[in-house]
Parts: sequence; C-alpha cells; structure tokens
Amino acid sequence: MILVFAEQNNGNFKKATFEAIHYASKIAQSAGTQVCAVVLGEAANLSLLGNYGAQKVIHITDARLNNLEAKAYSKAISNIATQENAQYIIFSNNNTSKAVAPRVAARLKAGLVVGATSLPNAEGVVKKSVFAGKAFAFVKMNSAVKVISLTPNSFGIEATEATAEVISQSIDFAANDFAVKVENVNKVTGIVPLGEAELVVSGGRGLKGPENWGILENLATELGATLACSRPVADSHWRPHHEHVGQTGGTIRPNLYIAVGISGAIQHLAGVNSSKTIVVINKDAEAPFFKAADYGVLGDAFEIVPRLTEAFKKYKASHA
Repeated sequence: MILVFAEQNNGNFKKATFEAIHYASKIAQSAGTQVCAVVLGEAANLSLLGNYGAQKVIHITDARLNNLEAKAYSKAISNIATQENAQYIIFSNNNTSKAVAPRVAARLKAGLVVGATSLPNAEGVVKKSVFAGKAFAFVKMNSAVKVISLTPNSFGIEATEATAEVISQSIDFAANDFAVKVENVNKVTGIVPLGEAELVVSGGRGLKGPENWGILENLATELGATLACSRPVADSHWRPHHEHVGQTGGTIRPNLYIAVGISGAIQHLAGVNSSKTIVVINKDAEAPFFKAADYGVLGDAFEIVPRLTEAFKKYKASHA
C-alpha cells in the first residue's frame, strides 16, 4: 500500500494535496498496489480524492485534529501506516510536513527524503534539489518503509471520474498528544497561496517604499497572479511576512515569476530558481538576477510595469 497524507485546510483540500495523491498513484502503479489517503480532522467530499488516484480514504474525524499538532498527527499517520502495511508514505513538502514527516520516519524507522522532485525508481532512489537549488542529489532509501515529501508544483495533476471508498476510524490518543493549544488562527483570504500559485509578481527594494506597491498590485490583478517580495521588503514591514520568498522565506515553483526591483542575491534565488520562467525587471545592468533570468528587461520599473499592465489589459480586451 502507498499511504499519502491528504492535508485539509478548513475542511477543504489544496492543489498540493491532489498533487501528492497523484504522485502516490504513480508509485502504486509501478509497485502493483493501491493508494490510501489519510485525512485528519473535519472535512467533506472525501470520496473525490479518488479523482486523483486514491482507492481508499481513512478519515480520522477527531475535531482536535483540525489544527496542526505534530505529535498527534505523527501518531495517527504512523498507526495507519502500520495497519495498512505501507511501503511509502507521501507528504507535500510544506510547513506541516516539516513538523510531521520526520516524526513519522522516526516512529517507523523509515528513510526520509525531503523535497523530492521525481518518482522513486525501482531501487528507491529519489531526485531532490540541494545547495539552494544549484544542484540535484539522488538519494537512496534502504529502509523497508520510505517517507517522501514532494516539492509542490514539481509533479502534474491528472483528474479522473473515479471515487474512493471512505472509512471512518478513530485513534486512541493520550492527553499529552495534544500538548499545544491553538488560541486563534489568522488566515489570508482572497488570494491563491504562494506555494500553489502558478503566476507570481514579486517586488524588492527597488520599489523604494510601500506606497509604490500599487503598480505591482495592478499587474498582479491583470495577470491573476499572487504577490511576493524579497526579505528586505518584509523586514522593513513594507509587505507582510507571508509574502517573503527566499532561503529564509517561502520556496515556490510557479510557471511564471516576475521579479521587479530585486537584485537577485543568492538567498532570494534559493526560493525561486525552480520557477519555470523567470522575468526580471531592473535598472541595474549588473544585477545578478539577470544571470538567472529567462527574460530580462533593463529599465525603470516605474515606467515599465505600468506599460506592461496596460499591454495585458489591451491583450485581454482583444481576446475576450
């Protein structure tokens, strides 16, 4: 059995969850077995996870699991992995998996690969990026049980009309499995989360201040893109920290990344250099970001970005 953690958020599933399930289904096809998805907490429409490759869904309905508690999550997933005799346990590589996957691997004495970008081969070798995306490593897991966290946007999604069998189950939790109490949760709404965004518009210190961010907001609106920023921008409180991408922020893999007024220091590149297409707009011809860019525009962002936005408006109007 291939087990996959199907993370829910407010009862709903994100694109990264479907991607992890589809990834698990490809492993299952090669191994001649099936996929079992594990859902923790309250969620609906679980049978639809079958659309992405799960044959069975085990649902632990305990409401205490609605918010992340790494100890409880790892206990539940480990117990089900043992129960289902799982060969692989698949996570999406995000903040939740960083807290839970190592605990699961330790409980099961399993090998762990974080940030995989390919399917494992017959010998259990998995490809992942290393050295801030400058190179790839091929990691072999020799353990009987193998744990993999998949880098979001590194594997496609194929939906079908299939559905999955849903089984409700309970776990015998101890009181100290829930040692952390969540007092409140502040959610960002109305935008595609950066980790799932296929189009991203990002700004740096070259925009000179938060009052100038409107030109990026207008461009992002026309493109249907999500906004991001460099670390100095977040540290200066020009933009919220959840928009910070880079080595100490979020790591993203959008289809298109437009960087405006960002020099392209190695710490920033570490979070974005897996983007499929990078466009850099900067008036500094020596900016290191131009070396990593697929397309570079040398010039003043305050002139170029509004013109680019206007061009997109005209294009959309003529193709409506």
